[in-house]
Amino acid sequence: MNTFYVTTAVPYVNAAPHLGHALELVQADVLARHARLRGHPVRFLTGTDDNALKNVTAARAAGVDVRTFVDANAARFAALREPLGLSFDDFIRTSADARHATGVERLWRECAAAGDLYRRTYEGLYCPGCEQFWTAGELPGGLCPEHGVAPERVAEENWFFRLSRYSGRLLEILESGRLRIEPAARRNEVLAFVRAGLTDFSVSRPASRAAGWGIPVPGDPDQVVYVWWDALANYVTALGYGNGDPAYQCWWAGPGERTHVIGKGIVRFHAVYWPALLLSAGLPLPTSILVHDYLSVDGAKLSKSAGNTIDPVALAGRYGTDALRWWLLREPARVGDTDFTVERLIRRADGDLANGLGNLVNRTLTLAWRHCAGRVPGTAPPGPLGEACDRLPGRIDRALHDFDFRAATGALWDVVDEGNRYAETERPWEPAAADRRDAVLGALTAACRLVAAELSPFLPSGAARLRDRLLSGDRVSRPEPVFPRISGPAGAPGTRADR
Repeated sequence: MNTFYVTTAVPYVNAAPHLGHALELVQADVLARHARLRGHPVRFLTGTDDNALKNVTAARAAGVDVRTFVDANAARFAALREPLGLSFDDFIRTSADARHATGVERLWRECAAAGDLYRRTYEGLYCPGCEQFWTAGELPGGLCPEHGVAPERVAEENWFFRLSRYSGRLLEILESGRLRIEPAARRNEVLAFVRAGLTDFSVSRPASRAAGWGIPVPGDPDQVVYVWWDALANYVTALGYGNGDPAYQCWWAGPGERTHVIGKGIVRFHAVYWPALLLSAGLPLPTSILVHDYLSVDGAKLSKSAGNTIDPVALAGRYGTDALRWWLLREPARVGDTDFTVERLIRRADGDLANGLGNLVNRTLTLAWRHCAGRVPGTAPPGPLGEACDRLPGRIDRALHDFDFRAATGALWDVVDEGNRYAETERPWEPAAADRRDAVLGALTAACRLVAAELSPFLPSGAARLRDRLLSGDRVSRPEPVFPRISGPAGAPGTRADR
């Protein structure tokens, strides 16, 4: 089967990770786990962008050596693996990984050999938060659209990349779908940007302004490689591009899928600048770019610079990894920002996991032990429940292909809802149902096992606990709460296990 290579953006390490980073990591993790479940060879990459000038600025503000500052914050991102239940195969640090500098230098030299790099003096409006230059027409009210601050006017001599040379090829690639961007609204934004005409962009910064931090431009040590060139290159440098590692041929140059999962604020870099650099160097393009919108608090985007961040590690520690992952996958809109509150997280976990799936599994196991000594026959679910079960894998496949986690989790919950409706209709706990009880419990057990299997990419720990209870064949374990209520005891109204 074709390989599946999925990456997140590499975040700046000017502060600790926040819930917005968790959203992207969990989404990419689900895609990786789902592809593995379907039998695809998978490589899941994440990491940190250590070489940004804003990391230098933050370290100075903190009165800490840049290396010490960057190392400490990068470690906090790597440590998200356990509290978020992540399954990444590789974690790259752009300042500390020997693979990276070698690959960045090679990419630079390939673009230079193609005649796409030149040096000139430039003056423009520069946002330190974005680490990019803006034109006046791109600044509503004179403010950066991403950070809401007035950019600085900066004049300096930099290296430039001939982006304008690739306007036609990029347009054809985007219009043909050769590079797929989801959702369609983001694709349309990129198309409008390219059709308006592309201008060359700066790809280096004076080493003096960066305090020597970053990767030197090959042959020009007075300049360091622009952080976005540096950061984007990680997708191939992590595969050994530049040092002959066969991983590059397997995961990037082969026939498989190459998918970037990113936030809406960096679409231009990934859907325009990055493909142009790859075209210049003669390298394959990504196959898809999946774009999520932002999480907010009281309508304001989560942002380290805005000081309204939410610690995902603290949330997972208090409410559990399952509850946090479930909210991140079930609630955020495919298009449009989504406001986070703890109350919404609790309500979603209690309503779906405890009262919905947990109740269905617990009542099934309780009845199996009460009436059948823990033995249930293999019975295919009938009627609407059977139809929902039959459709479930395909519905999840289609939803994740479209980068629609709400639709994927909704498909799972349609089966859960049908299972609970089936139980209420058949009422296997009543004496009058004795002649059909075995078949009903067998059908419910089969439906629960299917949900547990298909849930595993979304809630790996919760799904594993379900499998431990549901077992296989004609045996099930004794009931234990798999998803206890967060807001109250497991026996609170609406969570009875004997009905």
